[in-house]
Amino acid sequence: MTAIKSTAVTSVIKDVFGRIQDDKLRRVATNCLLSTLDTTIQWPDGNDPFVITGDIPAMWLRDSSCQLEPYIRFTGEDTVLKELIMGVIRRQVFYINEDPYANAFNPEPNNVQGFPHDCTDKNPWVYERKFELDSLCHPIRLWWLFWQTTHDRRIFSPDVLSSIYRIIDVFETEQDHDRSSYLFERPDAPLTDTLTFGGKGSPVAATGLIWSGFRPSDDACTYHYLIPAQMFAVVSLHMLRELVKMGFSDDILVRRITDLITLIQGAVDRFATVPHALYGDIWAYEVNGLGHYNLMDDANVPSLLSLPFLGYCSLDSPQYKRTRRFVLSKHNPYFVESELGSGVGSPHTPAGYFWPIAVMMQALTSDSETEKLSCVDMLLRTDADTGFMHESIDAKNPQRYTRSWFAWANSLFAELILRLMDVKSIQASPLLSETEARF
Repeated sequence: MTAIKSTAVTSVIKDVFGRIQDDKLRRVATNCLLSTLDTTIQWPDGNDPFVITGDIPAMWLRDSSCQLEPYIRFTGEDTVLKELIMGVIRRQVFYINEDPYANAFNPEPNNVQGFPHDCTDKNPWVYERKFELDSLCHPIRLWWLFWQTTHDRRIFSPDVLSSIYRIIDVFETEQDHDRSSYLFERPDAPLTDTLTFGGKGSPVAATGLIWSGFRPSDDACTYHYLIPAQMFAVVSLHMLRELVKMGFSDDILVRRITDLITLIQGAVDRFATVPHALYGDIWAYEVNGLGHYNLMDDANVPSLLSLPFLGYCSLDSPQYKRTRRFVLSKHNPYFVESELGSGVGSPHTPAGYFWPIAVMMQALTSDSETEKLSCVDMLLRTDADTGFMHESIDAKNPQRYTRSWFAWANSLFAELILRLMDVKSIQASPLLSETEARF
């Protein structure tokens, strides 16, 4: 493991976080901003960096993208961070070209880590081969944000173009899952860890939506059109189309991406909205195109709660507001509430546990200063005095939690504080604001 020394991050901790008046918030914000750089970067082949999740020694496409996102704002002025993220992008591209259906990868092609008994196509680079639509969307977001900040044309390499083709091929194939060769079964596993119907998953109708085997929690979908992932795909494809236009002379690829955007968005408009007796028309979490739907939200991102953060809709979208009220209520079966803390949980973790990531998303998608600060306060009160974020927390006893070393949650907390303090870069660091004073 190699700690990454960034002058930009050091400056933020000293000159920006140093102004935070609350001692605990200053300490936790500092810990969380350093977490990925200090504890998760490996160099297995002495070449491109490999980013573990924390206590799981594998690199998820989703987690590695989210872990690095807070640092992108500094890549225009910090060469160390710029080269780190460019190296991670190269590794992500390599992995996607190896197997675009896999969600997590090994540092070396040795099959030492992972799930060797899974019934699916084998590749020694693959740690786990659960196809999750969002796993191909998160890297696109990372690539786009990196390009927007740095304008580094290394992002337009032949390997990147190859990976874009791999992504588009998978998206198009999985719009009609019956013609897909993808199968996944895990012997002697809970139903959440495997796919039914011989590894094909429960039936769906061809609608224009993209089939996903698993949720961002790595749990199997109940109905395989995961609506937040469809919406994230629409946003990601808009980003991808612009990257292709700017970096590659490929009009055919641009048309394929445009057709995907049109088909997915049209199908979301047709199939994703469900009437609710209390909240009105809201977005479902999952549908299958056959009339079945799942009304819930999960803590993992993409989620219904996270849609404005991901860029799919505005904070004042009427349908988002209705859906958000549902998500943050007892009518969402995974919303957890107690006198000590509340938030969206997940079937992936014990009943009665909520996720800090979901509380952070609640703050990041709020237009209320009071709600944002309340979320920060709750996160600080439920960290079990560790100074870090966790995967999930027992709402009745915050001393009980899952995953003490979960870098994605730490990075997202750092992102939340950077946004609350309006830190866009070192040069653009703000003066002490009213929000900071209340901290």
